[in-house]
Amino acid sequence: MSNSFHPPVRSLMGPGPSDVNPRVLEALSRPTIGHLDPEFIRLMDEIKGLLQYAFKTRNELTLPISAPGSAGMEAVFVNLLERGDKAIVCSNGAFGGRMQENVERAGCTAVMVHDDWGKAIDLEKVETALKQHPDAKLLAFVHAETSTGVRSDAQALAALARQYDCLAVVDAVTSLGGVELDVDGWGIDAIYSGSQKCLSCIPGLSPVSFSPKAVEVIKTRKTKVQSWFLDMNLVMGYWGQSSKRSYHHTAPINPLYALHEALLCLHEEGLDNAWARHTLHHTAFVAGLEAMGLSVLVAQESRLPQLNAVCVPQGVDEALLRSTLLAQYDLEIGAGLGTLAGKIWRVGLMGYASSQKNVLHCLTALESALVAQKAEVQTARAVSAALSVYG
Repeated sequence: MSNSFHPPVRSLMGPGPSDVNPRVLEALSRPTIGHLDPEFIRLMDEIKGLLQYAFKTRNELTLPISAPGSAGMEAVFVNLLERGDKAIVCSNGAFGGRMQENVERAGCTAVMVHDDWGKAIDLEKVETALKQHPDAKLLAFVHAETSTGVRSDAQALAALARQYDCLAVVDAVTSLGGVELDVDGWGIDAIYSGSQKCLSCIPGLSPVSFSPKAVEVIKTRKTKVQSWFLDMNLVMGYWGQSSKRSYHHTAPINPLYALHEALLCLHEEGLDNAWARHTLHHTAFVAGLEAMGLSVLVAQESRLPQLNAVCVPQGVDEALLRSTLLAQYDLEIGAGLGTLAGKIWRVGLMGYASSQKNVLHCLTALESALVAQKAEVQTARAVSAALSVYG
């Protein structure tokens, strides 16, 4: 017979999940109540308000999908698209490709705008595609590309969508809570995120928000949404404003306690302070890397502070180094994906994991593991360089 599972204590500095705030773990342990209990309905309303704060929106249809960020992505596409529609999809990494999959599986045409992995989305290419396809229903793009550590200009891209009468659809899985994001101010029509990145909650929930324009598209569809579970016409009845909620599914009660606590932590810190904290620790981390003789993939103007793509030095076994960090330092970092496999490490400084303690721990462990592989790095400089940023 198996014993109870007791996981090791790790520092999670990969592309997600991130370290979970102890307050969030405590919230998970609270007593479970019914998903239609009046007290739980009250909690749902609070979660909605806190998500509106995090997204900077007044959208009524703002809620957490009871499934991971990939389900949030699917919810957006299956609700807004009907068979035969056309969507312009930007791809500069792995997750633009997933958007394409969703569009095509919905029986629609995906017009692809490709940019190199490690580069921001080219606005001129996007505008050209919009001009060439005036019948496109939506423009979809990734704000913070987790596979590369690139931030694209969501504000400018959403403005282009409005200019050409398209819905602006945004993947904010890695950006929510980590960098500036303004759904209403930027005119975003549909957005989805994940609970396990900069919110430092457990994996398994996907915050989404739909503008009034997007809600009108959903309500006036000619055909049923192909997914019963993700049909916002049905989900609205459970997450609506009325105190009398219609049963749709049994919500994940305790994970929603956790999300509420995570969003409360973000609200208490304040969005501007959270964004500034991520930038500070990123700046210190990069200073330490450069003092060691390492480099990062992405140009400074489009670099994400919460997801750092570190270039693997010549001759280093990158998989062995990751294994060493996990085995000897209980430290998890991520590998490269797609065209960047074997070429970068993805180091996350997301949410609760974005701290001075983690920056110094990672730099120290990384230097030690590189020295063990006889890599040509500058020793005993990284921590001092990082500390000079903290001042």
